[in-house]
Amino acid sequence: MAKSKTKRKTNRAAVFLGVVVVLGLMLGVMIQLTLAANEQRQRWQAGERLARAMSATAVQTLEARHKLEEESVRAAKLALTGQPDARTALRAQEQPELLILVNPWNALPEDYDPQLQQVGREFGTDYMMDLRCADKLEQMIADCREGGGHPWICSAYRTQKNQQDLFDNKVLRVILEGNSAEEAPDIAATAVARPGTSEHQLGMAVDIIDEYYAILDEGQEETATQNWLMENCWRYGFILRYPNGTTDITGIIYEPWHYRYVGERYAKEITDLGVTLEEYLQMRRGR
Repeated sequence: MAKSKTKRKTNRAAVFLGVVVVLGLMLGVMIQLTLAANEQRQRWQAGERLARAMSATAVQTLEARHKLEEESVRAAKLALTGQPDARTALRAQEQPELLILVNPWNALPEDYDPQLQQVGREFGTDYMMDLRCADKLEQMIADCREGGGHPWICSAYRTQKNQQDLFDNKVLRVILEGNSAEEAPDIAATAVARPGTSEHQLGMAVDIIDEYYAILDEGQEETATQNWLMENCWRYGFILRYPNGTTDITGIIYEPWHYRYVGERYAKEITDLGVTLEEYLQMRRGR
């Protein structure tokens, strides 16, 4: 009887131990499955984050590519229409080549090749100006008209031949005034530059007269047009190139109609200082 009870206790212990073992195995499997699931979830989340990052990078790259393509197309269109890129125009305002000096003692560089654009279309003219200042000139003309002036472009860019013809004509008129043929060229050169030494050949100089006073003499300074231009031209990057009383410096007589583009920055400095281009360049060299 005692042996039977002992045997039953042993069997129950064995069963209990078996159950514990099975439960332990099941718990181990569940733990492994849980760990595997967590690891898989972490991998999936990491993959999702990587995918999002790659997608964002791809989008940024695509956007950058589209922007570059758009800029390239815009630049190509601007090149075809002869219009300068806005950033290029801004950089041009700071370019010292806008200060190139052309006067009786400084000839135009032999390899100078201006990039030109037509101006004054609304007036039916076919004058040309440097790309960097053509639009500025037209805006200045328009604003001058709104300000009560009556500006009219009577000369802008000139070729070597144009300048030669003008100079020869001036020499002839000086001779007809009673001067000798020997001294006539030097006298003529104070009013009409010798070919190769004219700012008009730069494409950055323009002669503007009053529509109701079409005479190139000092009377221009009394017109509403010149009053407005002399006060405001610097705002558009222009200066009055040959002010009164500066012939000894510039080599050219007083011309209250001749304006030269040097860019907004330099025009303001020159105007504020009240000097000629020659004097301004001398001051810059002394800095």
